[in-house]
Amino acid sequence: FRIMAGKVKWVTDIEKSVLINNFEKRGWIQVAENEDWNFYWMSVQTIRNVFSVETGYRLSDDQIVNHFPNHYELTRKDLMVKNIKRYRKELEKEGSPLAEKDENGKYIYLDFVPVTFMLPADYNLFVEEFRKNPSSTWIMKPCGKAQGKGIFLINKLSQIKKWSRDSKTSSFVSQSSKEAYVISLYINNPLLIGGKKFDLRLYVLVSTYRPLRCYMYKLGFCRFCTVKYTPSTSELDNMFVHLTNVAIQKHGDDYNHIHGGKWTVSNLRLYLESTRGKEVTNKLFDEIHWIIVQSLKAVAPVMNNDKHCFECYGYDIIIDDKLKPWLIEVNASPSLTSSTANDRILKYNLINDTLNIAVPNGEIPDCKWNKSPPKEVLGNYEVLYDEEMAQSDGPDRDLRSRSGQSTGVKGNRARDSGKPVLTTWK
Repeated sequence: FRIMAGKVKWVTDIEKSVLINNFEKRGWIQVAENEDWNFYWMSVQTIRNVFSVETGYRLSDDQIVNHFPNHYELTRKDLMVKNIKRYRKELEKEGSPLAEKDENGKYIYLDFVPVTFMLPADYNLFVEEFRKNPSSTWIMKPCGKAQGKGIFLINKLSQIKKWSRDSKTSSFVSQSSKEAYVISLYINNPLLIGGKKFDLRLYVLVSTYRPLRCYMYKLGFCRFCTVKYTPSTSELDNMFVHLTNVAIQKHGDDYNHIHGGKWTVSNLRLYLESTRGKEVTNKLFDEIHWIIVQSLKAVAPVMNNDKHCFECYGYDIIIDDKLKPWLIEVNASPSLTSSTANDRILKYNLINDTLNIAVPNGEIPDCKWNKSPPKEVLGNYEVLYDEEMAQSDGPDRDLRSRSGQSTGVKGNRARDSGKPVLTTWK
C-alpha cells in the first residue's frame, strides 16, 4: 500500500535515510526508488502538483500525504499575519470576548504576533507606524524563504530605499519583479540565558482542520545564538547576535558541534522554574499552547481540509524578558536534518510518532477513518486541542482557558493550587 505519494527531491541524504528506515521498520514495503509510487515524504512543491487542477490526479483511499494543499495560508509569513488579522476582525464582529481590547486599543488576548506590514504594498502604513516611534528596530524577511535567508534589521527608513521608492510620492512602486517582504517590529527585549538570545522550535501535528484536532510534541528544543545579545545599533548587521537559525549559527566561530547550541524544552522549564518560579513557568507554557491553537483556528476556515492530508508544523516562538511569548513564524517543512546525536534521536522519534498517529498501528491507510487514534499510539505527542470535545464545553471555553480558569481535558494547571486539572481548551 502507499502512504506517501509522488517523486520528491530530498533535502539531504540524512533525512531520506531516517524516513526510509522508519517506513521499513514497520514492514510496510521495501522502497524501490525507480518506481513511480513509493514511500516518499512530500516536499511543499510536490504537494502543489498532486492537488493541481491541471494534473487531474486523484488520491486513492489508501494514499495519505504529509501536507495540506494550501498549507501556505499558515506557513507563508505574509499570509499567516493576514489570516490572524482577519480572525481578530471576525471575532470582533461576533462580539467575542476573546477580541477584547485595553484602553490603548491593544488586544488583551490576541496580541501574540509582532506589529507587521507587507512590503511593498503596506509601505505608507509602515512609515506612519515607524514615525510614531522612530527609535524602534524592525526586521525584514522575504515571504517565501527559510533558514534565515534574506533577513536583515533596520532602524532607519533610508535603509530600505533599495526596495524602489518613488521620490515624488515617497511611496513604494509595486513591481512584479520585486520579492514580497514582511517587516515586523523587532522583539528587542528577548529573554536571555547566559546573555544569549534564543527561540523555541515546537512541533505541532494537525490531523484534521474541520473539526480541528492537533497534537503538541513534548520534545521541542531551544535554539541559541552563538554571540551574546546586545540591542546596540552597531550590531544590527551581526546575524550571529540576532538570528537563531542553525543554518546561520553553524557558521559562527563559537558554534558547538556537540550540543549544536540547543537546549531541550524540559531543560528550559527546569531553568525557568528555578529562576522565575513554577507558577509563572506553567503560565508561560499555557500561553504558548494557547497561541498555537488560536493560530490554527485563524486558518482553519480557509484551509483545504483534504481527507488524505496531515501536517507536522514547526512553530518558532520567542519569549521576551517579561515572559510574554510571541509567534514569529510557522514552518511547513521543519528540518529533519540532524545537527547532533541527540537531534537525530529526537527527529527519528518525531517521524515515528507522527506516522503512528497518521496511520495507527502501521495498518493499511484509510483516509475515511475518523482520525482519533488511541492514546497508546501517541508516543511523545499529547492532544493540544480537540474541537469536537471543546464544543461540548460551551462557546466561552477559550476565554476561560486564556484567563486561567479550568475545565476540559487533562493537561493544564490551576493558578491557585498548582495541581494538575482539566484545561478549558484541550
